[in-house]
Amino acid sequence: MVKLNKIYTKTGDDGTTGLVDGSRLAKNDPRMAAIGDIDELNSALGLAICEITDGALIKALRIVQNDLFDMGADLATPAKESDDFAPSDMVLRVMPSQVDRLEREIDAANGNLEPLTSFILPGGAKAAAAIHCARAIARRAERTCVAAAQVMAINPQALAYINRLSDYLFVLGRALNDGGKADILWVPGASR
Repeated sequence: MVKLNKIYTKTGDDGTTGLVDGSRLAKNDPRMAAIGDIDELNSALGLAICEITDGALIKALRIVQNDLFDMGADLATPAKESDDFAPSDMVLRVMPSQVDRLEREIDAANGNLEPLTSFILPGGAKAAAAIHCARAIARRAERTCVAAAQVMAINPQALAYINRLSDYLFVLGRALNDGGKADILWVPGASR
C-alpha cells in the first residue's frame, strides 16, 4: 500500500527524479518523457470519463487507468537485463493478460460499429471527442515509449499495451458516436 504523508520532497530541485530501484535520472530523460506521457494520458482518460454515462464503459476505463499506473511503475523500474521483465511481489510489470484483455475489448466494441467508409474527424458527441483526445495522447505516449526503448530496455508488453490502447480508444470514440452512425467523416480537399 502506498502512503504519502508529504507531497514535496525537494529531492528533485536539482532536475533529477528517483526511480523505483533508488537510482536517479534527469527529468528530461527519455524514460521520464514516456512516464510523463502515460500520466497525461491517464489524466485525459479521467476527464473523458466525466462525459461518459455508461457504467460498464466507465468501469472498463477505470481498469485502463489502473493499467496505466501499472505501466508507469513498470517504466520507472529499470530492468537489470534486456529480458528481465518478470513481475514479482516487489516489481510491477505490464502482463500479456492486460494486452489480451484490451484486444477482447477492441473486438467487442468494433463488432457493433458501422463499417468505416472514410477516415473520421475527431469529434461528434462530447464523450467521443474527449476519448479521441485521449487517443491522440496515447499515440504520442507510444512514440515516447518507443523512443525510450531505443536507448534502454523497456518491457515489450508495455509497448504492446500502449499500441493496443490507441486502437481501443479509436473504436470507443466511434462507439460513443452512436455506434459510428454519428462519426464526422473526412472529406478530402473539402475546403479548397
